Amino acid sequence: MDDHVTHRRVVILGGGFAGLFAVRALRSAPVEVTLVDRCAHHLFQPLLYQCASGILSEGQIAQPLRAVLRRHPRVRCLQATADDVDVARRVVRATRAADGAVLELPYDDLIVGVGVRQSYFGNDEFAAFAPGMKTLEDALAVRTKIYQAFEMAEASTDPLERAQWLTFALVGGGPTGVELAGQIREIAGHTLEREFSTIDPGQARVLLFDGSDGVLGAFGPVLSRRAARTLDDLGVEVHLRSIVTRVDDRGLTVSHKDGGSDRVEARTVLWTAGVEAPPLATALARATGAEQDRAGRIRVLPDLSIAGHPEIRVVGDLMSLDKLPGLAEVAMQSGAYAGRRIRHFVEGRTREPRPFRYLDLGSAAYISRGRAVVKMGRFHASGLIGWLIWLFIHIVFLTGFRSRAGALLSWAVVFASGSRRERAFTAAGPDVTAAAPRSPSSPPADPSVARNEPRRPV
Repeated sequence: MDDHVTHRRVVILGGGFAGLFAVRALRSAPVEVTLVDRCAHHLFQPLLYQCASGILSEGQIAQPLRAVLRRHPRVRCLQATADDVDVARRVVRATRAADGAVLELPYDDLIVGVGVRQSYFGNDEFAAFAPGMKTLEDALAVRTKIYQAFEMAEASTDPLERAQWLTFALVGGGPTGVELAGQIREIAGHTLEREFSTIDPGQARVLLFDGSDGVLGAFGPVLSRRAARTLDDLGVEVHLRSIVTRVDDRGLTVSHKDGGSDRVEARTVLWTAGVEAPPLATALARATGAEQDRAGRIRVLPDLSIAGHPEIRVVGDLMSLDKLPGLAEVAMQSGAYAGRRIRHFVEGRTREPRPFRYLDLGSAAYISRGRAVVKMGRFHASGLIGWLIWLFIHIVFLTGFRSRAGALLSWAVVFASGSRRERAFTAAGPDVTAAAPRSPSSPPADPSVARNEPRRPV
């Protein structure tokens, strides 16, 4: 970075797809970029469930930000958590991860792409017993819970307790819930076959609960029905129009929309339903007067800026615009658009850029070996063809050649044999008892976005 030239200062909050694509769009622009993220890596969130189920390693879905951005000399990376924005002074306040020191980061332009987090719809106490699937720590916690459950069942001498350990309950019928349910059935029926002497892992029950009328509702009724049939073939018990009202260390209570409620005894409960904005969104809305939707996301103008603050753009999962879903492509396209808007301004272009328009490239969900569903406009695919399309898409979007090659090898091994190389876990496992802190001023989560899962890569 040339210390003798004062460039326009751009601060980007979030090192996900939106943040990285904004950086790429600014690569040739005369700007100084500061990228702030609470982690030091870029995480490929759509494949978290594959890390949790033992197909992929952490290194295959998480790449160091500094390595990803090593060819961007004007980009400075900071591991910190953005807490507040002083719009009058144009300063971002952030807390440094290692020592808690408070940093003040001045900006001329601000791009906010911090994403969303798991929502328990106001029941934050559920997090102590039902980890979500939004971070690398979450994936490792889920991996521990899955594989340790079989170990506990093997060691148990009580048939009722053993049955509880061999029962897995998942909440949320969106892509992550469907994918994880399918993976657990494959683990039980194939990966762990003939590895235990006391239990038969294939007898494990996998139950999937969702409050809607069908799984993968965003994919449309045709693919929803196909996905449901595939889950049924795998042995997953799907319970629709069912709302979870209580979760504890022994299971969950489910209320049915048609009347009545049930108690399900399950030692492993996993939460894949619902997202909400982090506390920064509330702080930003308070500072700028921006509106928030029911999930706390920031409403933006067609150029992705906040009304009255053209220097601030909100991108990715955190923005609320035209009911766009929380997909990887939305994050990529909005991040790139925000970067281009800034680049055009600093380059002195007089032509007014067009408003942001999202190009819908479709959605995909992997269910089991050789079976996936893909929706691209009017084109629908499922089964092996859907799986091949899913495979191609994820290879393209994975960051780094080594990640692509390693993932392809891991998928080939799983497809050919059903074995999984990444099954290691510690006895204690990651701390899953501490729920993510909730700001008292954070808005309540919106159950209507229960399947609006961020960064789905198509």
